[in-house]
Amino acid sequence: MTAITVNLNPIIQLTDNQFYQLCRENPEVKFERNAEGKLLIMPPTGGETGNRNFEIAADFVIWNRQTKLGVGFDSSTCFKLPNGANRSPDVAWIRKERWNALTPEEQEKFPPIAPDFVLELMSPSDSLRETQAKMQEYIDNGVKLGWLINPKMCQVEIYRIGKPIEILASPQQLSGEDILPGFILNLQIIWG
Repeated sequence: MTAITVNLNPIIQLTDNQFYQLCRENPEVKFERNAEGKLLIMPPTGGETGNRNFEIAADFVIWNRQTKLGVGFDSSTCFKLPNGANRSPDVAWIRKERWNALTPEEQEKFPPIAPDFVLELMSPSDSLRETQAKMQEYIDNGVKLGWLINPKMCQVEIYRIGKPIEILASPQQLSGEDILPGFILNLQIIWG
């Protein structure tokens, strides 16, 4: 199952607060919203993808607790990007100074900030074209480093501001570069 797009704009254009309330009133549904204001209903992941997401997130949690450089987020967190889209990457991370610059209310709702880092792990039902477009949207909105991990094709696409997309075939690990200093993701948990 792929994401379902619902265009309510001819009827109503949801404000940020209305979108937030819609999400709170329907916690069993994962919503995103694109820059045009169309609602995207995201399907749940299957067991394999859910386990991979969990394992990846654990590596980020351990690294972040050791370095204390920022704040990490799971796929349940929705960010309000500068272009107006509301997106929920599988893993996101924001430098502590940037996170602390937000008001308590901004931190509580859908933070109006582009993370410094995002990761998307494709599930079998995801569209590569749509996920690549989402990754480019992140970079266009200020994300400094993004990883698109595609288990089916055994490849990783690395997105960086101002640089061409780098495609790696079956890499054994990924480096967080200067965005996530000292972080290394071992991809054996993905490739098996």
